[in-house]
Amino acid sequence: MITVNDISVQFGGTTLFSEVSFAINENDKIALMGKNGAGKSTLLKIIAGESKPSTGNISAPKEAVIAYLPQHLLTKDDNTVFEEASKAFSEVFSMKSEIDAINEQLTIRTDYESDAYMKLIERVSELSEKFYSIEEVNYEAEVEKVLKGLGFERQDFTRPTSEFSGGWRMRIELAKILLKKPDLILLDEPTNHMDIESIEWLEDFLINSAKAVIVISHDRAFVDNITNRTIEVTMGRIYDYKAKYSHYLELRKDRRVHQQKAYEEQQKMIAENMEFIERFKGTYSKTLQVQSRVKMLEKLDLVEVDEVDTSALRLKFPPSPRSGQYPVVVNELSKKYDDHVVFKDANLVIERGQKVAFVGKNGEGKSTMVKAIMKELTPDGGKVEIGHNAQIGYFAQNQASLLDGELTVFETIDRIAEGDIRTQIKNLLGAFMFGGDDVQKKVKVLSGGEKTRLAMIKLLLEPVNVLILDEPTNHLDMKTKDIIKDALKDFDGTLILVSHDRDFLDGLAEKVFEFGNKRVKEHFEDIKAFLANKKMESLKEIEK
Repeated sequence: MITVNDISVQFGGTTLFSEVSFAINENDKIALMGKNGAGKSTLLKIIAGESKPSTGNISAPKEAVIAYLPQHLLTKDDNTVFEEASKAFSEVFSMKSEIDAINEQLTIRTDYESDAYMKLIERVSELSEKFYSIEEVNYEAEVEKVLKGLGFERQDFTRPTSEFSGGWRMRIELAKILLKKPDLILLDEPTNHMDIESIEWLEDFLINSAKAVIVISHDRAFVDNITNRTIEVTMGRIYDYKAKYSHYLELRKDRRVHQQKAYEEQQKMIAENMEFIERFKGTYSKTLQVQSRVKMLEKLDLVEVDEVDTSALRLKFPPSPRSGQYPVVVNELSKKYDDHVVFKDANLVIERGQKVAFVGKNGEGKSTMVKAIMKELTPDGGKVEIGHNAQIGYFAQNQASLLDGELTVFETIDRIAEGDIRTQIKNLLGAFMFGGDDVQKKVKVLSGGEKTRLAMIKLLLEPVNVLILDEPTNHLDMKTKDIIKDALKDFDGTLILVSHDRDFLDGLAEKVFEFGNKRVKEHFEDIKAFLANKKMESLKEIEK
């Protein structure tokens, strides 16, 4: 058992949390929840030993292994993917090397009675006992299994890690963690860079093969599938629920109702006593009663109502200029890369004002189709027609990474804003949760979620009538996703959504284009009906 004992954290006079304590049991799968800035990542770093608390400590058995996957990695090296993942076993390999080296010395040395010789025998006995107690493992097979589960192909194993994007490097780090089989795995937003199949594989691993896990994630389905306990960080303290995320939401709602009731009753009681004190404070016959009530109020523990996360986006798209009846028409489109055919003879017609979803497994052509519509690639056959007065706004998966890291948040928007909006930049940034000093932060220090929100603001500043969003919800917390979804429902233009987030698509997309087996198939129904007709529970099954 690992325990968090009376942890407090203060930053420059501000208390992030105070005297937080809880125990982590062997098979706990814990979701760490709370609003942005509540201290979730800080708490994870303290448990991982990466940060020190102001007071309190973490206690764990001597042999316990705690492994931590942060949100952002800045590792650089020239190892291949396979070599880097194999580092998970470096301790075992070095133990074996030391045993072999000592055994070699013991065969050639003749000072059998010396202290040095006896020390070597003691050391090799200690190491051997430890080494041979580890169950026999085919390390290469284990590395291969985990890398393939996380989406790497066999040909990727020999490529240098420097060739991979940040998201794939994150998966290599995750592979190392999973291969260590630690007693506690700490994950901070692990699914941000993963496709559905890899997320599903990770879920299965964490449920069936991992010991204790603590996860911070904005992926509602992922959290619900893997956790059996929820710890909420709010207003400097924690609430611990023996419940998965969706059940915790109900319990939290009940808690706030009870708190509000207790708060109102206490405020009424305080008001009545204050009125009595004011009325009789000069009356000699009531002096003792007045003093008694003053003392009672001084000693009173005030009921607090937990904060509700009100840092919400107030998001509204500008009115769309009117486009022609058919903003996007695709005729007999084909595309291949070398010998790999992505799709062949694909047709799709999207009418003005329609909201459609592109669904299917990674690699089946969703993003390729978007790039063809955007004229970012040349198809091998067929054509794409963009309708009269169609003005396209495009949000790509890598949109956040295209921002200039040296500019501040304010400068990023100031450079593209025109007309009246220039006087409203701070208000606009505030609506996207960039308040106070945040507007002077450089883009390079922002989190993934902050960069995504900033890229979204850039998209909003130009009136468009066709929005193409490729995985827009990566890095967005659950509340922000809901607010953007509401804004998209009200958007009066045409919307093309590439997403594997069923929650996000539900109630938004009225037509589905399914990508798979080198074809694009049209379904005249929303996402719920589409999955129901396929007798599927989620997009995970369609994306297999």
